Amino acid sequence: MERQQKPTEFTTETLAKRVAFLEAALAEKDVVISEKDVAISEQSADLLKLSAELEAEKFKYAQLQRMIYGSKRERFISSDFPEQLKLELEPKSLEIEQAVEAERETIRITYERKKAKKAHPGRLALPSHLPVVETIVEPVEDTTGMVCIGQEVTDELDYTPAKLHINRTIRPKYITSEDEQGNQKQLIARLNRPINKCIASAALLAMIYIDKFIFHLPYFRILQRISQMGVSIPASTFESWVKLGAQHIKPLFAVHRLYVFSEIYQMIDESPIKVLDKDKPGTTHQGYMWVRYAPLSKSVLFEYFKSRSSKEPLRDLSKFNGYIQTDGYVGYTHLAETSGLTHLSCWAHARRYFDKALPNDLQRASKVLKLIQLLYAIEALAREADMTKEQRHALRLEKSLPIINEIGSYIYNERNRVLPKSPIGIAFEYCANRWISLQNYLKDGMLEIDSNLIENSIRPLALGRKNYLFAGNHEAAENIAMFYSFFGTCKKNEIDPHKWLTYVINNINDTKPSQLKELLPQFIDKNLLT
Repeated sequence: MERQQKPTEFTTETLAKRVAFLEAALAEKDVVISEKDVAISEQSADLLKLSAELEAEKFKYAQLQRMIYGSKRERFISSDFPEQLKLELEPKSLEIEQAVEAERETIRITYERKKAKKAHPGRLALPSHLPVVETIVEPVEDTTGMVCIGQEVTDELDYTPAKLHINRTIRPKYITSEDEQGNQKQLIARLNRPINKCIASAALLAMIYIDKFIFHLPYFRILQRISQMGVSIPASTFESWVKLGAQHIKPLFAVHRLYVFSEIYQMIDESPIKVLDKDKPGTTHQGYMWVRYAPLSKSVLFEYFKSRSSKEPLRDLSKFNGYIQTDGYVGYTHLAETSGLTHLSCWAHARRYFDKALPNDLQRASKVLKLIQLLYAIEALAREADMTKEQRHALRLEKSLPIINEIGSYIYNERNRVLPKSPIGIAFEYCANRWISLQNYLKDGMLEIDSNLIENSIRPLALGRKNYLFAGNHEAAENIAMFYSFFGTCKKNEIDPHKWLTYVINNINDTKPSQLKELLPQFIDKNLLT
């Protein structure tokens, strides 16, 4: 017969121990689960961070590919298809677009700026001021007994290679008869040469500087050109010409600098230039050209400094009263704190960040780019209507201010919903940190929405760097800054640089210091250059 197992007897004490044991095991499991949750959370955070870093690296790689192989245009073309029905989810933007278009039509009617359809101009008309060399070509057949009933005239534009010639100045010398004491007096005309001991004329020096700083030719190529014209000049002689000519007009550059500094509205930017330095054999020194553009007088000023530090280039702004417009370089951030100075940021640079963010976040970047397009459409509208600065100021307050407010609200609402280090996050951060300075162009109608005017002024330097590569020394870099300043100002004021520089070299010695202003390209009487 099977023996029955005696049931386990539980006492209060054993049950309490059992419960305590189970609670301890449960607590231990909770701790393990909590630790695993923390580990999973940390891994998720690490994974999210790695994902963001991967996206950032992908973005950098895409930008490098674009720089090497792609187009550098920043023109934004909306992905909307106008032939399809559009479901407008942003009525405020639609209203602004309609208002801008209605205003454009109103201004077109008000100012009667209807553009007529241009007919084809036909064959290019040759300039009437050029000399004409006529050649009569008779038929090879016998024309005896025939009557000439007219002629066919064919014009072509020809070229005569540049030629050098010698300017020989002959000065007769006169002498008086002897007086009672046997004394005689000699008389000879004064020799008016701009640069003593320099056989190069003002026109030749001007040609050298224009070939160098407008056509970006290295000096050795200019020497080759002169040699092809029939004159071999030693390199040392050529270098002395270049140096003497630069020293000759430096006083005028000092005057130019003072007038640009006194402008109430200036744009400032900087660009690198390599310079040979005897203290750095085998390499070059990285110097910087600090560039200013004064839109009101259309004046360009380059200044060379050995570093990118803004301490020396911007020292004069401590007592400046007016408007300064720059890009986003951190060296300009202190300008917003300078009393009497209103700092303007550049909408073109802000737009560039959103253009780069398009592959990363098409929806958000497109939204802001559309609104920025509206801001530029308003600027184009003001230019087409040839508005005064008062009219442009009123138009901006009425049309541009609501758009800027919409951009600001959108950035504020979306800023915390994107990764800070993502391209769209960087674009939002860039604008948020400069929001007041981005709006400051609304304060006066003479101000520009961006600093593209100074960007265009720097382009000759960028082209020159690719051709002559570096400056020979720090003094040469200062001369480069001077000539880029003068020639950039000539271009902005539609002055022939060769005629201007020739006139200046010939007349600067006979001009009083108080009247040197009248020789500057932005102030000179153009009739003197004809």
